[in-house]
Amino acid sequence: MSLRIVFMGTPDFAVPTFLDIVGRGHDVAAVYTRAPKPAGRGMALQESPIEREARRFGLPILTPKTLRSEEAQSVFRAHGADLAVVVAYGLILPKPILTAPPLGCYNLHASALPRWRGAAPINRAVMAGDLDTGVMVMKMDEGLDTGPVAMAAKAPIGPDATAGDMHDTLAKIGADLMADALSALERNGLTLTPQPETGVTYAAKIEKAETRIDWTLPWKTVHDHARGLSPFPGAWFELPEAKGPVRVKVLRSTRGEGSGPPGTVLDHKLTIACGDGAVRLLQVQRAGRQPTTADEFLRGTSVPAGTVVR
Repeated sequence: MSLRIVFMGTPDFAVPTFLDIVGRGHDVAAVYTRAPKPAGRGMALQESPIEREARRFGLPILTPKTLRSEEAQSVFRAHGADLAVVVAYGLILPKPILTAPPLGCYNLHASALPRWRGAAPINRAVMAGDLDTGVMVMKMDEGLDTGPVAMAAKAPIGPDATAGDMHDTLAKIGADLMADALSALERNGLTLTPQPETGVTYAAKIEKAETRIDWTLPWKTVHDHARGLSPFPGAWFELPEAKGPVRVKVLRSTRGEGSGPPGTVLDHKLTIACGDGAVRLLQVQRAGRQPTTADEFLRGTSVPAGTVVR
């Protein structure tokens, strides 16, 4: 049998799970997503990736600003869904929503819970230098990612992997994991396991103030910081030029050879000294330009050894 599902999600990360649910023939009663936001140079309203996909299938789309009102909760109950599937939706689900579907609400969370509960689990795992992370299907309760776990899968974080790399990997793994969980629910065979009380960490939202690179830190810290913020919002530094400093984002990096005063360019390959060791930049993005490899960047910008970046 197929399940009657309310899908709740917003960004690209949610798309593979949504497409899998539709592709498997489940009855999607409604799609909840965040309202369109101004974006781009013209600041035109841009609908979310999930809204774009839902339109392709002609599914009902709802973009409430809150789910705390009686009206929003009445509308939700009227869908008559067996359960809700939630993937990076962006709104808090109050208790009347959580308890409305007979089977509950199931969230796909991109970490190895209870590590990295909260808003930015992929970024924080990479920024912390974690060797692996995971994705979990969790039955939601009123806490912040505190519900019991139904399914889990782990994924290694390569030494130079970025948050963007892990985002794409976990989105695919997560879609398969949610499919397995829904299959188990259909046959009443889903087991829920409470999260351990130890090992809890919180993945706070990324703030602009923490995106600037501090070259006085050890190379590994600088490297993890840069790849954990790549591709968005991007860790950055300022490159001195005659017309004034230019902001450059670091999108890919690796361990470099050599040492020197922090922030000093050590060679012709964009190797920059840190407080301990050095980082070699592999992909960068000059403000207002497209991302380029370090070699392409250096063909258009002179950065001789001895240059000090900030």
